[in-house]
Amino acid sequence: MKHLSTELIHNGNGQYYKKIAESQSVPETLPVYFSSVFTFDDVPSVDDIYEHRADGYVYSRMKNPNADAVSEILAKAEGAEAGLVFSSGMSAIILSILAVVSAGDHIISSPVLYGGVHDFLSNELARYGVSVTFVDFLNDDIEKFIRPETKLIYTESLSNPLLEVPDYKKTADIAHKHGLLFYIDNTFATSVVVRPYKYGADLVLYSATKYLGGHSDIIGGAAVGRKEVIDRIQPKLVLYGAVLSPAESWLLARSLRTLQLRVRKHSDNALAVARFLESHPKIERVYYPGLESSPSHELAKAQFEDGHFGGMLSADIRGGEKEASAVIANLGFIKFVPSLAGTATSVSYAVKTSHRAYSDEELKKAGITAGQLRFSIGLEEAEDIIAEISAALDKI
Repeated sequence: MKHLSTELIHNGNGQYYKKIAESQSVPETLPVYFSSVFTFDDVPSVDDIYEHRADGYVYSRMKNPNADAVSEILAKAEGAEAGLVFSSGMSAIILSILAVVSAGDHIISSPVLYGGVHDFLSNELARYGVSVTFVDFLNDDIEKFIRPETKLIYTESLSNPLLEVPDYKKTADIAHKHGLLFYIDNTFATSVVVRPYKYGADLVLYSATKYLGGHSDIIGGAAVGRKEVIDRIQPKLVLYGAVLSPAESWLLARSLRTLQLRVRKHSDNALAVARFLESHPKIERVYYPGLESSPSHELAKAQFEDGHFGGMLSADIRGGEKEASAVIANLGFIKFVPSLAGTATSVSYAVKTSHRAYSDEELKKAGITAGQLRFSIGLEEAEDIIAEISAALDKI
């Protein structure tokens, strides 16, 4: 190479990866593969990858080492066969559903869901010719709502924002009896609290933005489950291009190393806060499966394997919207955040944030009230969190 610009462009790239691969040195931490594309020595080499005769990387929208690595971590954590990561939790859910339904098909879902998912199921899917029936998984007989065209049963392991717990195995058994798939969103619980895959879920979904990432610094999603189902979803992921970037894949993999430590602390703190709120005169009701008063407590105890119940809880403030808004305004280090599961405790108001797309009738059916606050309990000391909430309640 005779010219400086040519030297600068071509030196120091691929040969260093080969040098490391051929040496006795292995990086302690997987490097970030920022490359959007990969090079080949000849045409047969790339053809072998496209035709699945060889494993490798061509273009990062299709596959990237960082995305593959974190997908494997998540699948093994769940005890599942395979996994994929996505650019957001919504893209994970939407593409996983679109991969298994077509015009004329039918889905059964819980009505108590993250608002964005409820909007997709109740409005957007109709444009694709797919119908959805919302069923109370705790009180209704799901089997009665199955039609010949039903393809999928969908729910959350801990419902947002009421923290209800369905019977995972019972639901999976019903689905499989009728040849249906069973999808479950495990964002609120994580595999630390419960692994729905072992109860028969075909696919377990996550917003990796929440506990998996855990530091409020990435947007991502994940799906883990049976390889047959993952193989149906993967082409949709490539086609729609909703891939998780190498940098965010790397950050997610790093965060997962402390997932169990974090979720256990979140859970211990949440139980302490829930017990405090349950005894407070200005609280009408507390929604937390770790409380013996919770209708979901026995099911949670039977299914949750770690002895923890998660870091999320909700509470109805006596009075309504005015009083709930006042509590938010009176809080100090606990910030009003329309998300959850970071290191810091936060509060959200579902009616105006995550569930604002619900109609009044849908809110009533779901049990979401005007005085309801959802707390994401953080990693601070429980005593400080309780003191902060107590002071805010004292001012209303």
